[in-house]
Amino acid sequence: MRKPLTGLRVLDMSRILAGPWCGQVLADLGAEVIKIERPGKGDDTRGWGPPFLKDREGRDTAESAYYLCANRGKQSVTLDIAKPEGQAIARELAQRADILLENYKVGDLKRYSLGYDTLSALNPRLIYCSITGFGQDGPLKDRAGYDFMVQGMGGLMSITGERDDLPGGGPQKAGVAIADLMTGMYSTVAILAALEERHNSGRGQYIDMALLDTQVAWLANQNTNYLIGGEVPVRMGNAHPNVVPYQTFATQDGSIILAVGNDGQFKRFCEAAGIPDTGSDPRFASNALRIANREACIATITPAMKRKTTAEWIAVLEPLGVPCGPVHRLDEVFANPQIRHRNMKVNVPHPLSGTVPLVANPIKYSRTPLSYETPPPLLSQHTEDVLRGLLGKSDAEIAALRAAGII
Repeated sequence: MRKPLTGLRVLDMSRILAGPWCGQVLADLGAEVIKIERPGKGDDTRGWGPPFLKDREGRDTAESAYYLCANRGKQSVTLDIAKPEGQAIARELAQRADILLENYKVGDLKRYSLGYDTLSALNPRLIYCSITGFGQDGPLKDRAGYDFMVQGMGGLMSITGERDDLPGGGPQKAGVAIADLMTGMYSTVAILAALEERHNSGRGQYIDMALLDTQVAWLANQNTNYLIGGEVPVRMGNAHPNVVPYQTFATQDGSIILAVGNDGQFKRFCEAAGIPDTGSDPRFASNALRIANREACIATITPAMKRKTTAEWIAVLEPLGVPCGPVHRLDEVFANPQIRHRNMKVNVPHPLSGTVPLVANPIKYSRTPLSYETPPPLLSQHTEDVLRGLLGKSDAEIAALRAAGII
């Protein structure tokens, strides 16, 4: 069955995470994605282990788990674009592509005659998406951008972590490279919108994506809390700036997330928790009042939560429509019946290990379901196939390119 993007070709000249994540989403949706890598080394993340994938004999391969998470469904072509012959091949590939994705420093590809102006002249329908730390213009455009520093510069770490006056307080990054991942997702949206616009105009266009812009953009309500309220948000641990109670609480055997979203839920919760007076207390009659009296409200709830286990609380609160849930480790996540039912873990065929376990794309289509037949490629696995099949290179030409270190 055809996937939604079947027939589109992507030239993925990105590496590490933001660009490859975007490329993987496009591959999952059916696009043909050709990943350009450096001869002999490839994407830096290939070496970001352990852990590494084991082969059929249980030995480590050169495929790191980090690399495997972001490169499913692609073809690997090695190409030295620092050499004129490599640049020429890249231009040939771009002429046959719908989308080009890159995350080189500002101006790097232009030096190799692989910038948007050059390639769009050869292929006016090309959608060219550049991902950098700070964008193509502005005072920081030439600085290298890394997820960790962007989480700090973009405000995330100022609102993530325990309160400064409590043990363990201070700035914290997210547990994954969320600035990279969100930039990859925003880039995917931008590319798909540009494709739709191309249906009308017949022309491609340039997309300028920056990690810092993205990080600032997705702070959502925290941004508008500041812009409208005028107060700088601070770290609140697991509490919520706009809703109370909406945080973790210690239970008899661990922790539980309590996410009370309205006044009716709050009253039902208080009855179930054996603290009906808290539910009728005028200080806590509305969410706005509970925010104003946050400390007093939380102080009455905290001891009550320790009277039951996490499972007991969930059994009591879920039938009442009070949002709550456990804090799972990843082993518990992948053992969860809902995750299993939704097939979020997939086993993809792999030439070295037989199969490789990966996480499915969360998109569920009714008519064009996604499937996962193509694993993250081995380094240079498809170089000859692409040069021969797509560009029409002869065996002699390919041999000469390999002898010269171009591929």
